[in-house]
Amino acid sequence: MITYEYPLNERIRTLLRLEDLFERSRHFIARTDPHDHHMALLTLFEILEVSSRADLKSDLLQELERQKQVLLAFKNNPDIQEDALNGVLRDIEQAAAALFSMTGKIGQYLRENDWLMSIKQRTGIPGGACEFDLPSYHYWLHRPAEDRTGQLAAWTGPLHPLRDGSAIILRILRESGRPQALTAPQGMYQQMLGGKSAQMLRLRIDATTPCVPEISANKYVLNIRFMAQNGDDATAETRPRTADWNVGFELTFCNL
Repeated sequence: MITYEYPLNERIRTLLRLEDLFERSRHFIARTDPHDHHMALLTLFEILEVSSRADLKSDLLQELERQKQVLLAFKNNPDIQEDALNGVLRDIEQAAAALFSMTGKIGQYLRENDWLMSIKQRTGIPGGACEFDLPSYHYWLHRPAEDRTGQLAAWTGPLHPLRDGSAIILRILRESGRPQALTAPQGMYQQMLGGKSAQMLRLRIDATTPCVPEISANKYVLNIRFMAQNGDDATAETRPRTADWNVGFELTFCNL
C-alpha cells in the first residue's frame, strides 16, 4: 500500500515538511560519501528555513500540553492500557521539556556561523558550491568522514526537539482516525463534509494500482481525482487523464 497524506491547515503542513526533512537529514548524515554530506548540509538549511516560523515552538508546546491534558483524562480508565498511556505521557513531557529549553530564535547559532551562511548563500545559486567558489568547503568535504559526521550531528542536534515534538503530535494525529474502505467511480470521488472537522487526510491505495490521487478539500467538500499513470513509467510524457476505472482506496480523517 502507498499512503498519501494531505494536510488541511498550514500548521500540519509545516510539521509534515519538518518530518520529511529530518528523516532525509538522518539518512544522509549516516552515510560517509562527501556528496551525501553535501546533501545533509543542504537539508539542514531547508530545516532552518522551515523552522524559522516565529510561532512554531509555541505551537508545539501548546499542542503537547493540550494532548497531555486529554490523555490525563484517561487515567484509571479500565479500557486503557496504563503502561502505554504512561509511555506516551512520558514522551510528551520529555519533548516539551526539550522544546522549552530551546532559548532564543530557532537556529540562531547556525545563522551566527559565517562559514555556514556563506555556503547557504552560494548553494542558492545553481552550481554555486563548486570548489573555485568555496575552497574552504571543498577542503571540509575532503576531511575524514567521521569528522564531517560529528560536525553535522552537532549542527543538527540542537534542532531535534522540534523533530521529537512534531513526531509525537503527528503520531497522535495519525492514530486519531478510523479508515474507511471507499470506491471512486471512474476515478472520481466527492464527499460533502457537512461541518466535519479534520486536520489531515490519509489516503491509502494498493501499490499496484497505476494511479495517484489529486486531493482538494475545504470545510464543505472533499474532491479526489485519481490520475492514471503509464504502467512502470510514471514519467512518460503523456497528457494527464483521470483513471477510467473504479478505484478502490482507504480514507482516514485525522483530527487532534
